[in-house]
Amino acid sequence: MAMNVAIDGPAGAGKSTIAKAIAKKLGYVYVDTGAMYRAMALFFLRSNISKDDEAKISSVVDDINVSIKYEDGAQHVILNGEDVTGLIRTEEVGNMASATSVYGPVRSKLVALQQELAKTTDVIMDGRDIGTVVLPNADVKVFLTASVECRAKRRYDELVAKGQDADFDQIAKDIEERDYRDSHREISPLKQAEDATLVDSSDMTIDEVVEAIINLCNK
Repeated sequence: MAMNVAIDGPAGAGKSTIAKAIAKKLGYVYVDTGAMYRAMALFFLRSNISKDDEAKISSVVDDINVSIKYEDGAQHVILNGEDVTGLIRTEEVGNMASATSVYGPVRSKLVALQQELAKTTDVIMDGRDIGTVVLPNADVKVFLTASVECRAKRRYDELVAKGQDADFDQIAKDIEERDYRDSHREISPLKQAEDATLVDSSDMTIDEVVEAIINLCNK
């Protein structure tokens, strides 16, 4: 049987950083579900489809194939045969992904791809609804969170380190809005699974969080 680990939590809680580190230590495949939604969002942006045009988005979902592959330990996101790894981390793509991930056809398409992968592979997945919807029978479930201030500060520092202009208050506002949208959407809202362990990383280092979750896996 494949071992499945689910990490859910709000935007900016450090889910992907933590999940990648755990995958590396345990030899699991890290499935970046957010990157899959971002790849779809990139397709919509390139096709000049409005984030509010649910009918148009639903009609093109079947034209999109998103997969994840690893080369030399690095994850590559493939959109219809093209490696888009370096193109999906912009704020524009992130906001498009957050807005379009609420649509049923978008979610069901990606959930099916993710579940297929988890059947045969030891995986660690992070997202908003992994423990509740995508992998409800995951062996280990974690709900990883941190305060809005803490998450905004991390994002601010990240952008400044890249030499980009950053507005702390705007980042915090965006995070609050995304939290609200993610937790109030009709389909698969962000919420802690009943059998998930809550981990608040506000005052923890990355290593401490990784160790805490690996301990859960070893149990």
